[in-house]
Amino acid sequence: MYIPNSFYFDDRKEIISFMRRYSFATIINTKNELPIATQLPFSVAELDGKLFITSHFAKSNEQSICIEDQMSLIIFTEPHSYISPSHYDKKESVPTWDYIAVHAYGRANIIRDEQRKINALKDMIVFYEKDYLMQWNSLSDPFKLGMMNGIVAFEIEIEELQAQKKLSQNKTAEERRRIAEHLEQSKNTSERDIAKYIKSIKK
Repeated sequence: MYIPNSFYFDDRKEIISFMRRYSFATIINTKNELPIATQLPFSVAELDGKLFITSHFAKSNEQSICIEDQMSLIIFTEPHSYISPSHYDKKESVPTWDYIAVHAYGRANIIRDEQRKINALKDMIVFYEKDYLMQWNSLSDPFKLGMMNGIVAFEIEIEELQAQKKLSQNKTAEERRRIAEHLEQSKNTSERDIAKYIKSIKK
């Protein structure tokens, strides 16, 4: 990912926190030399200093066939917002976009063992809605087996993280204050969220 020096983001703890908060991501591979992508929810976990993400495809998704043979790129991004030049001191300014993005790279392992597959699904449930686990456990075995047979679960150990926070760090503190105050008034939750990140910049 192209990352200008002003927007370099290398705090691993903060990056992982961001991935967990905005965990609906895009996984990208290639098939027959063409890009192929799917938007999926991921669970994000650290174990012994290693970072793992887990999700599953619908079995009918052709991307599930090729993910083991190559490096995957998973893009975590959100929130983001248009930034008007009206907030800048200089008249000769242009609009831009503020955002945060994390690119994670790794090779997928298909989870074929049934018990591991069940555990991966339970981990996903706990990650997103722990209260649903009791209901899941109460479902009939034939129903759960049918659901399990319809998915391809996988785990990726992340080999490389690239991240950037473009939060108007190249602007003055006063300009950032005006930007954040404007975005805080928005009805768009993404814009309000990016305002919080902009206000967190200490510079």
